[in-house]
Amino acid sequence: MGARIQIKERTAVVRGGAPLMGAEVAAKDLRGGAALVIAGLAAKGRTTVEGKCFIDRGYQDLAAELSALGAEIR
Repeated sequence: MGARIQIKERTAVVRGGAPLMGAEVAAKDLRGGAALVIAGLAAKGRTTVEGKCFIDRGYQDLAAELSALGAEIR
């Protein structure tokens, strides 16, 4: 997606700047999956998030909620 991320021990520093670009990404857990969905909404182009099962565990019908706000989710 183009984000600049530095990981030091248990901390991740994410620096902005260039716009994020759509990509195929994979959720590995609940919070990370939700973050990827939000990043995908902000990105230019199409983002596909695999691992919907992780997101569904904590967010009931997130796609419908975001669609109601104007997001294009399939």
